Amino acid sequence: MKRIALVTIGTQGDVQPYLALAVALKERGYSVILGASEEFQDMVEGYGIEFHTLGPSIQAFLRQQRFENAMSQSLLINGPFLLRQGQQIVDTAARHAWQMCQGADMLILNMNTSFGIDIAEALRVPAVMVALQPLNSTSEFPLCSYYSADLGPAFNRLTYTAMTVQQIYYNLPRNKLRRELMGLDARKNGGFFRNTDGTALTTLYPYSPLVSPRPRDWPKSAIVTGYWPLKDRTDWQPSEAFQKFLSEGEAPVYIGFGSMPFGAERNTKILKEAVEMWGGRAVVARGWGGINPEDLPETIFAIEKAPHDKLFKYVSAVVHHGGAGTTSAGLHLGRPTFVVPQFVDQPYWGRRVYELGCGPKPVRLRKLTSEILAGALADLTTNAEYRRNAAMVAEKLQAEDGFDKAIKVIERVMENYVPRAAKVPKAKKVKSVLKKVS
Repeated sequence: MKRIALVTIGTQGDVQPYLALAVALKERGYSVILGASEEFQDMVEGYGIEFHTLGPSIQAFLRQQRFENAMSQSLLINGPFLLRQGQQIVDTAARHAWQMCQGADMLILNMNTSFGIDIAEALRVPAVMVALQPLNSTSEFPLCSYYSADLGPAFNRLTYTAMTVQQIYYNLPRNKLRRELMGLDARKNGGFFRNTDGTALTTLYPYSPLVSPRPRDWPKSAIVTGYWPLKDRTDWQPSEAFQKFLSEGEAPVYIGFGSMPFGAERNTKILKEAVEMWGGRAVVARGWGGINPEDLPETIFAIEKAPHDKLFKYVSAVVHHGGAGTTSAGLHLGRPTFVVPQFVDQPYWGRRVYELGCGPKPVRLRKLTSEILAGALADLTTNAEYRRNAAMVAEKLQAEDGFDKAIKVIERVMENYVPRAAKVPKAKKVKSVLKKVS
């Protein structure tokens, strides 16, 4: 039985697609193990998947005051400390992953765990990269975090140089680990999407080509598979209090700002004022996602935790940060969507929702006001075109099978993999030459 190791670190959105793929691989008869930070152990094991910790909670890292200060005050002052701490997280994860991957026949990686390329090289097994947003360089649109600044083909391609800078950051701990842990030389070639010898690394993009069409100038190694939705296996049902709230009026709008715990006081103020101006009802995600659930009016119901694929069935529209997983959940259920992105790929998904005609133009969370949110809520719940377009997108998404396409690629990579010749140490080379001479 082939054994596949999936290695990822990040927030829940960085773990869920890998867990969904792990479940699909196990159902196909593969032995699978998933490595992530410790807070995801219960979730992973709840799906019957073997778990291996890659280190301490990422949520604890994001909750610290320095991160809040970097986001809201000064990145210049707080950034260096966070960068050093981030590299330590990568170093710790790599050392755990090295242990976890022993005996694996293939590695499936996240950009944050690109050290897995080195582990695969040392173990002489194939690796596949998974990117949750379009990251291979293209002239058709800029890097996802600059998506709203499309200024033409030359500028678009230039924005991807930011990936090179990010690669240097990740390479600092990687080269040390290559020498100390794996017995390899420092990297001379490669990147997030290349092996050390410079050859292209197969990269899977687990989203729909309908939502994000594949650029025509991408390499053949970059493959858009369709979404990998994680179906909830809990027995979650609306609580008695939530059922009562639902029965007392029209279906509410879901509002949530994702996994980044920034600006709770400001976001809560905007939320309360906007819902009052709009005059409708909302259900909000509480916890550590940037909304304070205390002292909310009767028109706003705060829910502790709920799987999006079940919760969104009870709402008329969704407002969220634009994470890839939340965007997918809303579109799969045909819900009109307003995105309030913060950074990374969120502006890209927000713009794509708008371009698909499924919701208003996105507004950055830092620029959001009560008036803007109230207007968006009114638009979401009265615009029939949003609802029609979202329903059409949902029908097409539900007909796709991203798992089948992904697994076919994974199997092809394993079948065609030819290990590179093991590097002969210099001392042995010298002895071999002397032997030939004599």
